[in-house]
Amino acid sequence: MSRYVGPIRRVNRGRGHSYVDANGAKVPGVTTLLGDGVPKPALMDWGPRVTAEYAVDHWDELGKLTPSARLEKLKKARYADRDAAANKGTRVHTLAEQLVAGKTVAVPDDLAGHVESYVAFLDQWDPQPLLVEFVVMSHRHGYAGTGDLAAYFDPQLLLDCGLAGDDPALQALLQGLADNGELALVILDVKTSRSGIFGETALQLAGYRFADVYVDEDGAEQPMPEFHLALALHIRADGYDLFPMTAGRDQHRELLYVREVGQFVTDHSRSYVGPPLSSPAHTKPRRLEVATDDRAKEGQPA
Repeated sequence: MSRYVGPIRRVNRGRGHSYVDANGAKVPGVTTLLGDGVPKPALMDWGPRVTAEYAVDHWDELGKLTPSARLEKLKKARYADRDAAANKGTRVHTLAEQLVAGKTVAVPDDLAGHVESYVAFLDQWDPQPLLVEFVVMSHRHGYAGTGDLAAYFDPQLLLDCGLAGDDPALQALLQGLADNGELALVILDVKTSRSGIFGETALQLAGYRFADVYVDEDGAEQPMPEFHLALALHIRADGYDLFPMTAGRDQHRELLYVREVGQFVTDHSRSYVGPPLSSPAHTKPRRLEVATDDRAKEGQPA
């Protein structure tokens, strides 16, 4: 068991959030573990590309600034792009939470396409929500997180759309549920980024799926339900894609490996290098002389 005391609570701070236990101790989140431990080679291209695009788009404006002010603008350009994307994602998630609960929402013009895509997903798949934007906690492994959606899906609809075509075990599971008139319980993550769904989303979903508890509306911890499968939903202004995700016990174990790598990077790596040693007190001095060019050519000693 971890050192954290339940119930776990999510603390929202502006665009970000964190998790604390009943004693106020900070609990690491799943997305933080992934951010610290999973290399992101795509970011190596993204930063320079966004900076270059900003320079081209604001060429005249930058030309009127002093060199130092111009540099400052360019240094901040990629973060402005990142924050704008994160803000849009947060707003889409908020609207999605209300829509899946059957509420009427006022749709901002800049999010109309995303909302239409999410409504299309709801209409076509008809998920029956069990938990929406729910906090989870693994006391055993010491991490927390926020799941987007836990919902019941029609297993026959999933089968008809080819979900388990290459997975006989999942196909048999879904067919058994369909034959018995039961629904499939799915844990689902929603992404709105331009880049879509990456493999690390499977680790994120596995972390949520195999957490020990979730926090109910009263702030109390309840045992996590047993999910039949995991899906990832990519919402765009021009439509959506729904992806089956491999998010089982193996992926949960990989998440724990990622956590170890992240702890090395953030906590341990510097401590593995000791302070430089002092020079020995008694040493025999060596005298060095530099040979001139003429003596070096003649092969004479310096």
